[in-house]
Amino acid sequence: MALDSGNTSFDYKSFLKNLTHLPGVYRMLAGDGSVLYVGKAKDLKRRISSYFTRALNRRIQLMVARIEAIEVTVTHTEAEALILENNLIKSLKPKYNILLRDDKSYPYIYLSADRFPRLAYHRGKRKAKGRFFGPYPNAGSMRETLQLMQKLFPVRQCDDTFYNNRSRPCLQYQIKRCGAPCVDLITEESYAEDVNDAVLFLEGKTGEVIEGLVRRMESASAKLEFEQAARLRDQIAALRRIQEKQYITGERGDLDIIACSSKGGSSCVQLFFIRNGRNLGNKVFYPSTAGVEKEAEILSAFIAQYYIGKQIPAEIVVSHAPNDRALLEEVLSQEAGHQVKLRQRVRLNRAQWLRMAEQNAALALDAKLASKAGMRNRLEALQQGLRLDELPSRMECFDISHTSGELTVASCVVFDANGPLKADYRRFNIEGIQGGDDYAAMAQALSRRYTRIQSGEGALPDILFIDGGKGQLHAAANVLEELAIIGVLLVGVAKGPDRRAGMEQLFLLGDDRPIILPADSAALHLIQQIRDEAHRFAITGHRQRRNKSRKTSVLEQISGIGAKRRQQLLKHFGGIQGIARAGIMDLERVEGISRKLAEQIYAVFHEE
Repeated sequence: MALDSGNTSFDYKSFLKNLTHLPGVYRMLAGDGSVLYVGKAKDLKRRISSYFTRALNRRIQLMVARIEAIEVTVTHTEAEALILENNLIKSLKPKYNILLRDDKSYPYIYLSADRFPRLAYHRGKRKAKGRFFGPYPNAGSMRETLQLMQKLFPVRQCDDTFYNNRSRPCLQYQIKRCGAPCVDLITEESYAEDVNDAVLFLEGKTGEVIEGLVRRMESASAKLEFEQAARLRDQIAALRRIQEKQYITGERGDLDIIACSSKGGSSCVQLFFIRNGRNLGNKVFYPSTAGVEKEAEILSAFIAQYYIGKQIPAEIVVSHAPNDRALLEEVLSQEAGHQVKLRQRVRLNRAQWLRMAEQNAALALDAKLASKAGMRNRLEALQQGLRLDELPSRMECFDISHTSGELTVASCVVFDANGPLKADYRRFNIEGIQGGDDYAAMAQALSRRYTRIQSGEGALPDILFIDGGKGQLHAAANVLEELAIIGVLLVGVAKGPDRRAGMEQLFLLGDDRPIILPADSAALHLIQQIRDEAHRFAITGHRQRRNKSRKTSVLEQISGIGAKRRQQLLKHFGGIQGIARAGIMDLERVEGISRKLAEQIYAVFHEE
């Protein structure tokens, strides 16, 4: 049944009478001039006529009822129309189009062209001299690769300012993560070997790297350089483990794998990146679909918006074949400068990876639908509030607690996309500082935390929140600089002028003006939650430490426990902590401890 156009003053019959049959793009406008919808057509007259002469679903009916004008742009070919449509959708963001919200540039690993090249994070235009490897799906996967490479290849990752002003090797040299070219502790030839291995690894040629290391190991062993041979042996073993995890068996080359899941008015697109036969990870998208639930239609819009203007692999494996598959292949091939194929029916390894992508898309969509007003909304608000390129996937926050400067404890709490990650929480007993010096306490905690992470005991966060203002922020920045840590956003969370909740000020390095979020901001609520959790965890740790210090003499306060019995208890349980963990029956087993006395001791250590 055709649409009753009585709700709109648009005279579609007069408009259609003089409309061309050529290809082009059309824009449907509301009464206020806003663009409702942008579409492309091989035949403009036939396509636009269909909105007024055929049965439509409810969503399209509502849109057509609002049309007050239609503008068209004629193009030479349908391929030109697709490109123009994509550009207009990105710039106008019409209400009824499928919109890809995440259109940021992707991160790359950059190898500089210096005498002693550095490996670094890069996002944006690739104009600097050197080589770029990627793209990576997000900063987290790129940073994970850099961390991995730091363990395998001692190539510097510090920035040039840090590198050019060293008079002694930094921590990275001490933990064998860098050859210290800054102070001439490695020859140019040896450094070039490490750089060459790193490049081969990034190109997916791990087999060649291993073969070269085996030859060098055998040579070192023949020369009786056993320490060097052992180091190369460990490097080979680590590379073999990585090779087993990251390679697709029997696959080489570049391809992307895209799967879409749609239900409940929402959709999820999972994009897996395979480069040089290596899986670089995946990226998740939640496009605004304007009520469209057909996966093929969503993928058609996604592929056009995502790939036009970006680096395009020769093969794209999709979960649902787009209706305009041939057109997309034509346009993407023109954009890429090489043939691009969209494939749906694949076998063997590609089929296995496609099933994984489909499963990931379905699970991610279920999680999103289950918590629409939860953590993701807060993360999106935080991304907007801090002007981030992408959603943060890992956040950490530190706080300090003490009583008049004594028994200082620092806490570190960790949040990810699902909320608190309590298994990764850490506490640090602070020693060797002047009582009450929170700056020194913070520096010690950060140094201990991130020295361990640089040594391979965990992952770096996207955002590091520091409870405090500019002073604490700069103290934290100095620690990260000394450890040559890059790519972590530092945010100082200072209480407002009257220290009231909701008046917090956020400080970023290099920005004198604080960011002040509205009191009802979802981003501010998330920051408050993270900071308060760090505060709670620090206070709990400080109380435990304070109570533990008092228990060293608590036995003397129990009636009936003299020096001899104290000695027997401490000897039997190995110390005060052992006594604190003991049950009443365990205490009774100690010579001279009666049931009544055991109950007294137990009560002292377990009082509420």
